[in-house]
Amino acid sequence: MHLYPQITRVAKYLPSNIVTNDDLSKIMDTSDEWITSRTGIKERRISQQESTADLATQVGLKLIEGIEIETIDFIIVATMTGDYGTPSTACLVQSNLGADQAFSLDVNAACSGFVFALSTAEKFLSSGKYQRGLVIGAETMSTMLNWEDRSTAVLFGDGAAGVLLENTSKEPRFIDELLRSDGTRGMALFAKKNLNNNPFKLPDKETSEGMKMDGKKIFDFALRDVSKNIIELLEKNPDFSKELDYCLAHQANSRILEAISKKTKIANEKFLSNVHFYGNTSAASVPLLLVDEIEKGTLVLGSHQKVIMTGYGAGLTWGSILLKL
Repeated sequence: MHLYPQITRVAKYLPSNIVTNDDLSKIMDTSDEWITSRTGIKERRISQQESTADLATQVGLKLIEGIEIETIDFIIVATMTGDYGTPSTACLVQSNLGADQAFSLDVNAACSGFVFALSTAEKFLSSGKYQRGLVIGAETMSTMLNWEDRSTAVLFGDGAAGVLLENTSKEPRFIDELLRSDGTRGMALFAKKNLNNNPFKLPDKETSEGMKMDGKKIFDFALRDVSKNIIELLEKNPDFSKELDYCLAHQANSRILEAISKKTKIANEKFLSNVHFYGNTSAASVPLLLVDEIEKGTLVLGSHQKVIMTGYGAGLTWGSILLKL
């Protein structure tokens, strides 16, 4: 019997350090009212010591509990805040888990990262060559920020979450997808330009200033391109669209989610949200939302609930997957 990939386990891990809006007001010119009214964010987790690989490893340990480690075929980590240029975060996680039979790679598509990584993993499993893999979104966004820039520093947080994918379903669970990128608009959001210090390079005045974002361009991008992506994919799958249960969209801020809801004409209550607690965790955003809603009982693995997962962010990158849980 031919079996299809499905999500069989989920897990999350968050730094214990909670930083509230009031905490931020003590180190920069901002306030709880200013942040909450514009973003819906009240607090975020900020790592005091743990690295991106540390966060991802803790998720991996939960996902493999009780499983023979040699049966894990691959580990994919979606991140834009890898601890090193190389080795990849996924290879560090592989080492920490002792998964020496698994191949490992990172996916850097910023806030779209988990959606892109999940799509990649589904292709590996659908090939029939692999049977079981981990997909983890993990970020320490705090390492990317200019903490003197209140326009960006208040938005982001650290965290990790992921899924175990296995070829165990008797029917397709990944129904369709639509992934997009546009590098011509990439500089609307960038972070940590790598500085070239080789002795043969002509001198210049380059500096690395943390994260830079054109908020208006990013909002317009989300409203126009991300909404269009969701509409196109659902129109292509009308039966799925009619029975759509929930939207698991990247948690950038509450205003963007509300705008996408209006643009797509999908009821706002179907757009699940936890941005209040975590802020923007980039590639960890969508899987954190998935895990939280499963823990609450809103979503149930094996229920065949119909959801659309949507990521969007730097690159620019965006995309959606139609999925039966």
